[in-house]
Amino acid sequence: MAPMGIRLSPLGVAVFCLLGVGVIYHLYAGVISSRIAGFRQKKTVDLRDLLALSIEASIQGGREVKRIREDDTLEERSKGKTKEGASEKLTLGDLNSHRKMYYLIKNTYPYLQVNSEEHDSSDGEATIWTRNIPDNVLNKIPGSKMVPSESVTVWIDPLDATQEYTENLRKYVTTMVCVAVNGDPVVGVIHKPFTGYTAWGMVGQGANVGPRGSYNANNPKVIVSRSHSGKVKGFIQQAFGNNTEIIPAGGAGYKVLALLDPSDDEYEKADMYVHVTYIKKWDICAGNAILKALGGHMTTLKGEEIDYSGSESNTGGLLASIKIDHKKLVSRLPPWDENK
Repeated sequence: MAPMGIRLSPLGVAVFCLLGVGVIYHLYAGVISSRIAGFRQKKTVDLRDLLALSIEASIQGGREVKRIREDDTLEERSKGKTKEGASEKLTLGDLNSHRKMYYLIKNTYPYLQVNSEEHDSSDGEATIWTRNIPDNVLNKIPGSKMVPSESVTVWIDPLDATQEYTENLRKYVTTMVCVAVNGDPVVGVIHKPFTGYTAWGMVGQGANVGPRGSYNANNPKVIVSRSHSGKVKGFIQQAFGNNTEIIPAGGAGYKVLALLDPSDDEYEKADMYVHVTYIKKWDICAGNAILKALGGHMTTLKGEEIDYSGSESNTGGLLASIKIDHKKLVSRLPPWDENK
């Protein structure tokens, strides 16, 4: 007897194929519908929505950063050398946080330019934003703030202070998102994975963090990178005197929060933030936006505004301050050659 087989009519084949498509659609319907909605709204985007999305992305990335550190599954390796010759660390925390943050934003707004410190060859995650806006954002920003989509650049730092992360110096670690419009930083989010604290600001609308009551410009405390503290010491002392207190710290996000008055108590208190070497824009954009939302400043050492629409690199050094005459601070700085 010939072996029995199953034969499908053309109609049966069609039904089978449709069922397969249906399963795939069910799995990715959220992402597909979100992308369709995104393309329909391609001409403009709401900055308030981007702020809420940035907060959610920072928190989701932060969960990965915290989980991998606590599980001690860092899978640490080097991704090369920094411009100063130090080993640049990469961990599973960096990569998993990147995947959560990058794909959450790209699945929601596929047409926006998103620049991340990390890169990933995977197919991505089927994560979508719920479009829930936190109450504290709604209270500060009651209405939409529409801008042309082509003017927007999003900067992501999935894990700021990776060196400190590998050393288990958790207080320095942050996840950050910044939204720039025509190169100007207008939305900034800095999230601390190990405490759950999130600071955000939107230029012209407000922030959930504020400055301290007073700052000392004559005898300042200056926060600097702990990996370059020796290089910057002479520069700062020449500007502000040999008795100037210098605070070495990790992470650009942490250093900006040290200028403010966050509800998180893990910060040294600084009067200004100075950086004299090459730094990437995803490290500084979020802090720049928050300071700007509060009336503060972050410029190059020559007092120039930093453009966040082009190259990923800032080579002009960095001076950040709030509630101090920023131009006067710039005038006190000695000449600096970024090519030193």
